[in-house]
Amino acid sequence: MASKQQIEVSVFQKAKKGNYYCGDSYFYSETDDTFTCAIADGLGSGELAKESSQVVMDVIQDNIDDTVTSMIKKSNQKLVGKRGAVLGILQINLKTKQYFYSSIGNIGLMTITSNSIKKRNIPQVGYLSGYDRPFKVVEDTLEENLIFIMFSDGVDPKEISNSYFLHKEVTHITDTFKHLYSHKLDDDTTLIAMKYNKESLS
Repeated sequence: MASKQQIEVSVFQKAKKGNYYCGDSYFYSETDDTFTCAIADGLGSGELAKESSQVVMDVIQDNIDDTVTSMIKKSNQKLVGKRGAVLGILQINLKTKQYFYSSIGNIGLMTITSNSIKKRNIPQVGYLSGYDRPFKVVEDTLEENLIFIMFSDGVDPKEISNSYFLHKEVTHITDTFKHLYSHKLDDDTTLIAMKYNKESLS
């Protein structure tokens, strides 16, 4: 599926083979000022993993105007007594043209510039489980036509580093990934491709 505003979005998701529930949950939202996207992956797979990841997405949706730091802390608090989850959050300030990203666990983020320069943000090890843990928030400048690819651990970063994914439309990225790799996925998998357009396309 795809949507078009200042940030174009296309999503691919597939549950682990044999499971009805996908342990990954995702959420994205765009306002006049801010775009927010998050992926959480509950530990393990199946219904209990889905429960933990969805709890985190509910927290983010309910606190969409918070900072990335605040959303992570509130998500962590909600996981007390539940199966843990890994989390990646991308927040784009459409007014200041800055973006902020943090990842705890194996949620990855790759950026691709208009001249095909790729940069991968390396996640911090660990997971959220209700206990306080250190994390960092990366800040960078938003460029015209910058592409973000956020993904859970069902995606091999080497696969999306190849030339098929350089400076393409977001639907092309998710469709290409589905065509090339969906048949061999052996874990819950979520891949979200996003592209910034200076002028609103809606």
